[in-house]
Amino acid sequence: MKNFIRILTLCVATTLVPLSGAFAEDRPVVVELFTSQGCSSCPPAEAYMRELADRKDILALEFHVDYWDYIGWKDKFAKRAFTNRQQGYVYSLKGRYKYTPQMVVGGVSHAVGSKRGVIEAEIKRRKQSMGAGPKIDVRKENGEIVARIGAGEANGVYDIVFVTFDKNHSTEVKRGENKGKTLVNARVVREYDMLGSWSGEPVNLRIPIAGRPGNGGCAILVQKREYGEIVAAVSLPFDSQGLSNNRSFRGPKGTRNYSLRTANGSPIEVFLSGPNSG
Repeated sequence: MKNFIRILTLCVATTLVPLSGAFAEDRPVVVELFTSQGCSSCPPAEAYMRELADRKDILALEFHVDYWDYIGWKDKFAKRAFTNRQQGYVYSLKGRYKYTPQMVVGGVSHAVGSKRGVIEAEIKRRKQSMGAGPKIDVRKENGEIVARIGAGEANGVYDIVFVTFDKNHSTEVKRGENKGKTLVNARVVREYDMLGSWSGEPVNLRIPIAGRPGNGGCAILVQKREYGEIVAAVSLPFDSQGLSNNRSFRGPKGTRNYSLRTANGSPIEVFLSGPNSG
């Protein structure tokens, strides 16, 4: 009997290892790139961003800033609101200045966006530090995004951030530092709004999307106020019917799988992350 118990214990121990790895893979990290079509050092970071956008462990968002528009090429995707978001990270992450290309990982760290090794290390570190964030349910219904942010443990007040983004597109740059280049961008953010706050109690949202720019989809982030840690996020891709066929993802640290669907049965894509466990 003792030998049987030892064998059983060994089997359980060996099966737990890959399960913990699976949980890590199913808890995507939000990565934001701050870039500009007028920045000559940005194309390598944008190429890397296209790869990140295809990964299942990443929710990638590309924000185009407006402070390079004066040098010959006006970036048609740049907005002052995106520049202001980057400036918020300068304060929260104790940086010295804004720069491009900058990638912010999970709202808690940043690095030059073309330094792949550094960014991958930050992504790995973020995965290891994530805890249990609130559950987010979201669907598209009658021209609106209907979302519910569930109850959870909150360390203060969190902003509810809503963005829309484009599908991949190409731009021929005719002036400025990137003159003659064709730039290919992925997940370019077109609109950025603060919808309210979350402090641990459930929040229900109905967000009209008619007339909003962004043909690729939308995302909701729950982020510690003053540009802090992103504790939960959900992405809802669009297609010609309004939704694409995407998988559901397992929640963090032992929570059950969430298989969310719209009223017509179309699956949606759910991303969950959480606050630092330490």
